[in-house]
Amino acid sequence: MAAEEQKRAEVRLVVLGAAGVGKTALIQRFLKDTFEAKHRRTVEELHRQECEVGGVTVTINIMDTSGSYSFPAMRKLSIQNSDAFALVYAINDPQSLEAVKSLRREILEVKEDKFTPIVVIGNKIDCHSERQVSSQDVLSTVERDWNHSFVESSAKDDINVLEAFSELLQQANLPGRLSLALVRRPEKHKHRRIGTAKSCAVS
Repeated sequence: MAAEEQKRAEVRLVVLGAAGVGKTALIQRFLKDTFEAKHRRTVEELHRQECEVGGVTVTINIMDTSGSYSFPAMRKLSIQNSDAFALVYAINDPQSLEAVKSLRREILEVKEDKFTPIVVIGNKIDCHSERQVSSQDVLSTVERDWNHSFVESSAKDDINVLEAFSELLQQANLPGRLSLALVRRPEKHKHRRIGTAKSCAVS
């Protein structure tokens, strides 16, 4: 039984942020390497994927949450039961960064642990001409003041999506060697279609 347990690993991640910042797009890019330009309102969806890494079965559970914050009880339960958190804002939406600050406070209150694994993701860097949030300012706050990791990404152009989730997996309950192996996505070009949408609405 002990040997069986040693061959399995499971991690639960939650992706939080304001509506329209690209939470679902990031998850879809990571898990399926696809991109949908059309925004679809999410209430709460659990994505589950099993991977075989070096003889170990790894189960990744990713909770995609509502950006409208209409379900505080559901959100609190998700926070209580999760190992690591991605807080997503859009670089062209300063208000979405304020939402990240509020969500971080809530996570720390619910978990009662200031060392809770959190990665802050500044999404939509493909919309660079519309940037309203300085990466340097956020980097300083997140890494120096909050002591969390910070990544800027684009789900549309597949920039730093793997890096962001790799960081989450390393901070959660997976051994580092597993998280690094997971994000190589060796089948990317063989079995997965890369999205070609032009819009940056939910990238």
